[in-house]
Amino acid sequence: MTLLSPSLGRVRTPRPAPPPPPPAPSAASSHRDHIQPASARQWIGVLAMVFGMFMALLDIQIVTSSLTQIQGGLSASADEISWIQTSYIIAEVVMIPLSGTLARLLSTRVLFVGATIGFTVSSALCASATSLSTMIVFRVMQGFLGGAMIPTVFPVIYTIFPPRQLAVVMVLVSLILNLSSTVGPTVGGYLTDTYSWHWLFLVNIVPGICVAGTVWTLIDVDKPNHSLLRAFDFTGLVLMALFLGCLEYVLEEGERWDWFSDNTICTAAVVSAVSAVFFFWRVFTYRQPIVDLRAFRIRNFAMGSMYSFVVGIGLYCGTYVVPLFLAEVRGFSSLQIGLTVVVTGCSQICVSPFTTIIARKIDLRIMLAIGMGLFMIAMWLTAGLTNQASFWELLIPQMVRGCALMFCFLPANLISLSSLSPELLRSSAGLYNLMRNLGGALGLAGLGAIMNMRLHFHWNRLIEDVNPARPAVQHWLDTASNRFDPHFTGGGTPAAVKLLGQIVEREALVLTFNDIMLLIGSIFFIGLIMIPLLKRPSGAALGSR
Repeated sequence: MTLLSPSLGRVRTPRPAPPPPPPAPSAASSHRDHIQPASARQWIGVLAMVFGMFMALLDIQIVTSSLTQIQGGLSASADEISWIQTSYIIAEVVMIPLSGTLARLLSTRVLFVGATIGFTVSSALCASATSLSTMIVFRVMQGFLGGAMIPTVFPVIYTIFPPRQLAVVMVLVSLILNLSSTVGPTVGGYLTDTYSWHWLFLVNIVPGICVAGTVWTLIDVDKPNHSLLRAFDFTGLVLMALFLGCLEYVLEEGERWDWFSDNTICTAAVVSAVSAVFFFWRVFTYRQPIVDLRAFRIRNFAMGSMYSFVVGIGLYCGTYVVPLFLAEVRGFSSLQIGLTVVVTGCSQICVSPFTTIIARKIDLRIMLAIGMGLFMIAMWLTAGLTNQASFWELLIPQMVRGCALMFCFLPANLISLSSLSPELLRSSAGLYNLMRNLGGALGLAGLGAIMNMRLHFHWNRLIEDVNPARPAVQHWLDTASNRFDPHFTGGGTPAAVKLLGQIVEREALVLTFNDIMLLIGSIFFIGLIMIPLLKRPSGAALGSR
C-alpha cells in the first residue's frame, strides 16, 4: 500500500514494524548452547564419577540386611547396632551442602578424588573394626567423604555435556539413584551369606582406586580458588553441622526412643532448632556464607528442590514399606524380599531408554506430571494388599512405581539444575541433593509414627468384633482348640486365643500398610496439582524438541 505525503508530495511506502527482540537467554542457557559434544575421555571420566556416586549411595543401604551378622561380630546390642547406618547418614547430610564451597575452594577434581580415596580407606577401616565404637567412627568418616562424592557429579555433567547429550547422562544418574536403594539390601545379603559381613566394605577398595585414578586423569573442569579460605566461615560450618546433624539424629532415632519422652531426643531437637536460627542468620549476613542460598530465588530451582523432596519421600518410603510388609506379614526371607522388590529396578532399566526420547519430545513439566500421576496410581494399586499378597500381586504396582520414578527424576533434575548458571550450580547442587535426603529422612520418621498410630487404631477396631461372646468367635476358638488339644471342650485354649490375637494383629498390620500407601500417594497428588507453578524450562535444557 502506498501513501501520498502531504508535505513532500511524493509517494512513500511505510516500513513494517520491526519484530520484537527475542528474550535474552539466561546465563545457564547461553553457557550450555556453546558446549561442544563430550569426547570419549570425558564420557569415561564422568561414568567413573557416576560409579563413585553409586558406591557412596549403595553404602547407605548395603548394611541393612546384614545388621544381625555385624552385631554378632562386634558384640553390640540390638539398640546400638542401628548406629552403623545412622552415623553414616548423619555425616553424609552434613557434608552434602558443604560440598559446593569445598569444590570452589579445592576444585571439583581435587575434592572428588580426595573424597574417593578417603572413602576407600575408611571402607577398609570399617572392615577391620573390632568394636562398635571404632566402627561408628569409621562409618562417620565414610559417610562424610561419601557425601562429597554425590553432589559433585552434577556440576561436572552440566559443564561437560551439551543439551542433546544431557538427557542420556541424567537418565543414567536417575537409574543410579534408584537402583542403589533397591539393590543395596540384596547385594549386602548376598555378600554376607557368601563370604562375611566384612566384604560389605572390602568390595569398595578396588573400584574406589580405579574411580580415583580415572577421574584424576580425565576430569578437569575448574580451578581452585584458595582465596576463599581467608574468609572461610568456620562458625557457619559448626552451626550447619549442629543443625543438620541433630535434626537427622532426631528423625532417625526419635521413633525408637518414643520421641520427646527421651531426654537425648529433646536435647538434640533443641540444639537443632537453636542452631538453625543462628545458621540462617549467619548465611544471610556473612559476606561469604558456608552455603549459598541465592539459588532459591529462582522459581524453578526452588520448585525443583521441592519435587526432589517429594521424590525422596516416595523413593525411601517405598523402598522401606514394601520389604517391611513382606517380612512382617508374609514372613519372607531376605532373598525372597530381594527377588520381589527387584522388579522396581528392572522396570527402571527397561523404561530408561524411552525417557530420554520422551524428554526431548514433550514439555518437561508434562513429563513430571506423568511421573507424579503414575506414582500416585502405583501407591493406589499397592494399597489393595492382603495377608496373601506376594510377588505376583505386587508385580504390576512395582513396575508402575519403577516407571514413575524415572519419569520424576529426570524432569525434576533438568528443570531445577538447568535453570542455574555454572557458578550457582557448583554451590547449589548439594542443596538439591540434600532436599532429597531430607525428604527421605522426614518421610521415614513420619512413617514410623503414623504406622504406630494407625496400627493401634485398626487393632482397637478389629478387637471390638472379636468378642468370645459372639457365637462365630466362640465356634472358631473351639475349632482351633480341638486342633491343639482334641480332648479340650469349651472356652478355647490359651494357644487358640494367642493364635486369634496374632491373626487380628496381622490384619491390623495389613490395613496399616494400606493406609501408608494411600498417604504416600496423596503426597504425590499434592505435587501433581502444583505442576502449573513451574515455569516452562528453556529449550536449551535438552536442545530442540
